Amino acid sequence: MSRTMLCIKSLPFLLLPTFLLISSTFLSSSHGASEIHLQPNLHLRGIIEDGEFDVLSWETRRSILDRNSSEFSDNKSMILAAKITHRRDPLDNFKYYKGGWNISEEHYFYSVAYTAAPLFLIAVIWFIGYAVALLTICIRHCCCQLKHHGYSQTTYVLCLAFLIFFTVAEIIGCIVLYTGQEKFHSSSTSTLKFVVHQADNTVDNLTVVSENLSAAQGAGVDQFSLPSSVQNSISKVNNMINSSASTLRDATDDNSNKIQKALDSVRVILIILAAVMLLLAFLGFLLSIFGLQTWVYPLAVIGWILATTALILCCLFLILHNVVGDTCVAMDEWVQNPTAHTALDDILPCVDKATAQQILSESKQVTFQLVTVVNSFITTVSNINPPKNLPPNLPPEAKLLYYNQSGPPVPVLCNPFNSDMIDRKCAAGEVDSSNASQVWSKYICQVSENGNCTTTGRLTPKFYNQMTYAVNVSYALYHYGPFLVGLVDCTFVRETFSSISEHHCPGLNRYSGWVFIGFVMVSVAVMVSLIFWVFYARERRQRLGTKQFINLSTQESIK
Repeated sequence: MSRTMLCIKSLPFLLLPTFLLISSTFLSSSHGASEIHLQPNLHLRGIIEDGEFDVLSWETRRSILDRNSSEFSDNKSMILAAKITHRRDPLDNFKYYKGGWNISEEHYFYSVAYTAAPLFLIAVIWFIGYAVALLTICIRHCCCQLKHHGYSQTTYVLCLAFLIFFTVAEIIGCIVLYTGQEKFHSSSTSTLKFVVHQADNTVDNLTVVSENLSAAQGAGVDQFSLPSSVQNSISKVNNMINSSASTLRDATDDNSNKIQKALDSVRVILIILAAVMLLLAFLGFLLSIFGLQTWVYPLAVIGWILATTALILCCLFLILHNVVGDTCVAMDEWVQNPTAHTALDDILPCVDKATAQQILSESKQVTFQLVTVVNSFITTVSNINPPKNLPPNLPPEAKLLYYNQSGPPVPVLCNPFNSDMIDRKCAAGEVDSSNASQVWSKYICQVSENGNCTTTGRLTPKFYNQMTYAVNVSYALYHYGPFLVGLVDCTFVRETFSSISEHHCPGLNRYSGWVFIGFVMVSVAVMVSLIFWVFYARERRQRLGTKQFINLSTQESIK
C-alpha cells in the first residue's frame, strides 16, 4: 500500500517536463481502450489490437501493480545525465556535483541554480547601482546649484542613435518573449495532455481488465466452471486494481487541473510582462524625444524595477531550462538501461519482476482454465452419443449429460498455453478462439420445451451462448498478455520515455530557450535604455537651452 501511495503522490513528477519548466507531465501515438465485437453473439470491452498495447500509460500500471513489490536487488545503480549535470555545487564548498539527475537531491538543485548565479549577480549590481545613481542625481538636483555645461552635437547624436537602437532591441525582445511563451505554453500543454491521456488510458484499460476478470468468474458451461481457487485469486486482483485505479483517477484529475492552472498563470504573467515592457519602451522613447525630463525620471524608476524583475525571471527560466534539458537526457539514458536503479525509480519505478510475473501468470491461468472448461464440456458432454434406450432410473446428474445430441463431433477449442503456461500452437482439428463462435454455430440444434435437441446437432442455444461467452472472455484476457509483458521488462516505460524525448523534449527545450533569450534581450535593452533616456533628455534640454542662449546673444548683438 505504501508503494502505491508513493506512486500516487509522485504523480506531479510524472509531468516533470511540463511542471518543472513552467514553475516551468503522452499524444498522437496514444490509443484508448475500445469496445469491439469479439464474436457475433457477445460484446466485450478491452481488446487491444496488435501494436497498440505498447502505448498505454505506464506510471499508472506501475503504481497499481507494484503494490506488493520489493526493491530491486539484482541490478546496479546508474547515475543519469552525469556529464551534463557536472556543475559546481555551492552547498558542497563549490565542489563539482557528481550525483547526476536526481530531483530528490538538494545538491542537484543547488548545482543547477548556481548556473544562474552570474545573472543574479548582475541583477543585484544593477538594482543597487542604478538606485545609487538615481539617488545621486536627485541629491544634486535638490541640493546643488548645477552649472550649464553647454551642448555637444556628438553626444546628442550618439545618445539618440543608442536610444533608437536599444528601443528597437527591446521591441524585438518583447516579440521574442511573447512568441516564445506562446510556443512554450502550447508545447508544455501538449506534454501535459499526453501524460494525462496516458494515465486516463491506463485507468480505462485496467477497468476493462477488471471487468473481464469479473466476467471470467461467472463464465461456465453447464456444470463446468472455474475452480474456486482461481476465482478467489481473481477477486483479490480485482480488489487491488479497482481500488488503485479509482485512487489514481482522482489524483490524475486533481494534479492535471493544478498543473494546467499553473501553465495558464505563467502564460498570463509572461504576456503581461511583455506588454508592459513594450509600453515602457514606447513611453520612454517618446518622453525622451520630446525632452520631458520631469516625466522621464519617474518612468526610469518604474523601468528600474521592471528590469530587475525581468533579470530575476531570466534566472528562473535559465534554471528551469537546464532542469528540463537534464530530464530529457536522463530519460534518453534510462531508455538504454531500463532495469537499472536510477533516480527515475522515485517517479516511475519498474514493477518488480516477481510481482508483474505473478499478475501475468494469473492472467494466463484464467485463460487456460476457461479454455479447459469449454473443452471439458465438449469432450465429456456434447460429443458423447447418448444410448438409444436410457434407463428410467438414471440420477438427475446423469440425465444432464444426455439431451439427444447427435451429428458430427464439435471441434475442441485451441488452448494458447500448455499446463505449464508455456505458449503452444494449435493442433490439427482445434478451433481458434477468434472464429470459434462461427464454427460452433454449425452444431446448434433446435430444442424442445424441456431443452432436448429435436434436430441434428450437439449444442443447444443455451450451451452455445455459454461457450461463446467463455471464449470471448478468454480471448480478451489473452490479448492483454503483451500489456503485462510490458510491465515485466519495462518495455512500456522505455517506449513512453522515448516518445517524450522524441516528440516533446525538443519543443520544451527550444521554446523555453526562446523565453530565456527574450528575457535577456528585454532586460539588457531596458537597462541600457534607462540610462540613455536620462542622458538624451538632458542633452535635449541643454540643446534647447544652448539654442535659446545663442538666439538671445544674436539679438543683443544686433541691437
